[in-house]
Amino acid sequence: MNYNKSINEKKNLKKYGWQGTDDRQKSQIMSFSEDYMDFLNRAKTERESVNEIIQLAKNAGFVELSEKETLTQGDKVYSVNRGKSICLAVLGSEPLVNGFNAVGAHIDAPRLDLKQNPLYEDGGLALFKTHYYGGLKKYQWTTIPLALHGVVAKTDGTIVDINIGEGDEDPIFLITDLLPHLAGKQNAKKLSDGIIAENLNIVVGSMPDDCAEEEHIKSNVIAILKEKYDIEEEDFRSAEIEAVPAAKARSLGFDKSMVAAYGQDDRVCAYTGLKAILDMNPTNKTAVGIFADKEEIGSMGNTGMHSKNFELFLMDILEKTGVVHPYAMQRMLSASRALSADVTAAYDPTYAEVMEKNNASIIGKGLTIKKYTGARGKSGASDANAEFVGFVRGIFKRANVCYQSSEMGKVDEGGGGTIAYILADRGMEVLDCGVPIHSMHSPYESASKYDIYMAYLGYKAFLESK
Repeated sequence: MNYNKSINEKKNLKKYGWQGTDDRQKSQIMSFSEDYMDFLNRAKTERESVNEIIQLAKNAGFVELSEKETLTQGDKVYSVNRGKSICLAVLGSEPLVNGFNAVGAHIDAPRLDLKQNPLYEDGGLALFKTHYYGGLKKYQWTTIPLALHGVVAKTDGTIVDINIGEGDEDPIFLITDLLPHLAGKQNAKKLSDGIIAENLNIVVGSMPDDCAEEEHIKSNVIAILKEKYDIEEEDFRSAEIEAVPAAKARSLGFDKSMVAAYGQDDRVCAYTGLKAILDMNPTNKTAVGIFADKEEIGSMGNTGMHSKNFELFLMDILEKTGVVHPYAMQRMLSASRALSADVTAAYDPTYAEVMEKNNASIIGKGLTIKKYTGARGKSGASDANAEFVGFVRGIFKRANVCYQSSEMGKVDEGGGGTIAYILADRGMEVLDCGVPIHSMHSPYESASKYDIYMAYLGYKAFLESK
C-alpha cells in the first residue's frame, strides 16, 4: 500500500456540501440559483451588468451618491463610473477612517468586440471583423450562435442600445469553420493556431440589394441597420458592440445541481457579492461592494480597478460624513479589509494532469479561498497575510460557510491574476475568495449551485464582520 497516496486520498474525502443540507436548504439554494440565472441572461456585458445592479440596488433602498449631501449610519448609496463599473456602500456606525469591509468582483468577460470598421463583403457574404477581448480559446467561438450587445454613440449625442440575437424572433450570428474534408492543414496545426484571430469574422447576411451599385450584400445590411436601428455605417467608429454566446443560462445535470452559462467568470462572484451587500445587516463597519470593468485585460482604463475613480467614490463618502483630513484616505484604506471575489479553476477529472489534487478546488465542496494567485514564483500575486486568512476562516466558521482552500493548477503549469494586488497596493488586507468553475473563459462555463450559495453566505458574513 502506498502510504502517501492513502493520506492524500483521506485528505480529500471531506463531504460534499450537498451532503450536509436538508430539504429546506436545498430549496433555498435552488431558488437563489434561479434568480442568478435570470441575472446572467439579462447581464451579458459590463454595461448590462451595471444596469441590473442599479435596478436591484434601488429596489433594496440604495440611492445615487450624488443625491445625498450628507451621510450617516445606515445610508445606502451607489455610484456609477461611465456606465461600465459601479460601487455600492452601506454606512456603518464607526468612523470611516477606521476602515471598511469590501467585496470586489469584476463584471467584464471574454468576448469578441467589433472593430471600428467591421462591415465588409466577400464570397457572397456580409461579415463583421472582430477583435477578441480577454484570454480565450479562439476555436471555441466558431459555429456557435452569437448575439450582438452594446451601444452605438452617434455624433449628435444619441445612444442606440443594441441587443440582437437573444429573442426567439431575432436572427443569430455565426463564425464559420472549415469542413473536416478540407481541414488537413488546419488539423496539423497546434490547437492554439487552428483558428487565427483575423479569421474570427461574423456572418451577418447574404442577401443582395439589387438597387445598390456595388457591394450589394453589404449594402443590404447597411439598409437594414438604417431602417431598424437608425445606424449608419460610419457610426460603428464610435460603437461598443460585443459578440457573446446567444445561449441562455441553464441548469446542468440530471440532478440540476449546477449552472451552465456564459460569463460566470466573474459574474457569479459579482451577483453573489451584490446580493450579500443588498441583504446584509448593517453593522459597525461600513460595507463596500466593488463591481469593476476591464479585469480580463489587466484592469486598465478609467473603468478598470487601476483607475482612481474608486478613490473618488471613497473621498466623496468621507467628505459627506464630515471627514476632510488630508491623510484620511490612506488611513482608511490601510485599515480596510477586502475579499477579491473572483472565480478559480475547479478540479476537472478529464484534465487531471494540470491539477495538484491536494490543493485543488472540488465542485460542490464550497467557496474557495486562495492565499495567493499569480504565476510561476507567485508573480503578480498579493499573497495574503496568514493573520488575515485566519481572520476570514474564523468568519466563515462562525457563519457555517462551507469553504475550501486551493491553488489554480500545478506550480509552473500556468496561473492567473485578479484585482487583489490592486487593492493590496492601496494598503488593504486582501484575500482571493471565489467560486470554482469548469471551462473557465469558454462560451459556456459551469459551476455548482451549492458553491454559488456558499459564496453569497460567505461574502455576506464578511461584510457584516466587526
